[in-house]
Amino acid sequence: MDLLTLTLNQTTLQVKQGETSQFTWQWLAEGVLQCTPHQVYGKSIVLSAGVHGNETAPIELLNDICQDLFSGDLNLKVRLLIVFGNPDAMRAGQRYLDNDMNRMFCGAYQQLELLKETLRAKQLEQLITDFFEADKTHRYHYDLHTAIRGSLLPTFAMMPYQTHAFDEVLLQSLDAADLDAVVYHNAVGKTFTHFTSETFNASSSTLELGKAKPFGQNDLQAFDAINQVIRAVIAEIELPKRQKQPLQNFKVVNSIIKQHDDFVLNLTSDAPNFSTFQKDEIIATQTGHDDVASEQVWILFPNPNVKIGLRAGLILTSLDN
Repeated sequence: MDLLTLTLNQTTLQVKQGETSQFTWQWLAEGVLQCTPHQVYGKSIVLSAGVHGNETAPIELLNDICQDLFSGDLNLKVRLLIVFGNPDAMRAGQRYLDNDMNRMFCGAYQQLELLKETLRAKQLEQLITDFFEADKTHRYHYDLHTAIRGSLLPTFAMMPYQTHAFDEVLLQSLDAADLDAVVYHNAVGKTFTHFTSETFNASSSTLELGKAKPFGQNDLQAFDAINQVIRAVIAEIELPKRQKQPLQNFKVVNSIIKQHDDFVLNLTSDAPNFSTFQKDEIIATQTGHDDVASEQVWILFPNPNVKIGLRAGLILTSLDN
């Protein structure tokens, strides 16, 4: 099944369920496909991409996996939900149309005007609820992204805030995917993976996998490590061996919030993720307040152009020291 073409063309399937030799399938909504193996399984896994519509490589990667499942070239040993998050933004080639969908979960969409993306966030929450509550197996969620901004550590995972231990199977898969870093959040959020983690106790991670490019311009060989890991996870075969240096580990210690129009971030406009500030360096200035580094820190997702009241960057410290 070419889920990507169906989604981009806004095609509604006349036959919305069926089966292959390995699994039954259900087309639940635009860009949302559930596959359940005939055999006994022990995991329910959500694979999502396209929550930001211009981050196309992960969408293409999941579409290739979907096609290989239907052709029989890839075995399915888990209950699986494939989600293309924001079809309207995908078709427009934009990150989002009106508001960032990855800040709409955990019910945050209720505070926004009812537009296409808020309605989609509501729909996705219900579909995920139905998927996870229908089965009490181990729950996982991999949400795949790419970025426009460069990064000194090009591929990394963001772990949603949680008070219990992180799942070792998930962490092993991230290590095998040759990611450069793992970043642990320090506060609750409104992201897709925070929703699945907090609401359903799923082992969830947001993966940042490199550069965002338009459809058809991606070199999917550059995503081979995460591709092989996802395939191993859903086929329940041995994970590939890590080929890179050990993962670097960070934790979020602060969010830089833009509170005034005179906000200035002490970085060049093209500064990459994981740029550093040394102790006592000024990170940002605005009326009545300077953000100053109390030790060596790293900055993630720097963006001085956000609206007032929104986050202009995450401040990290190393967990490896």
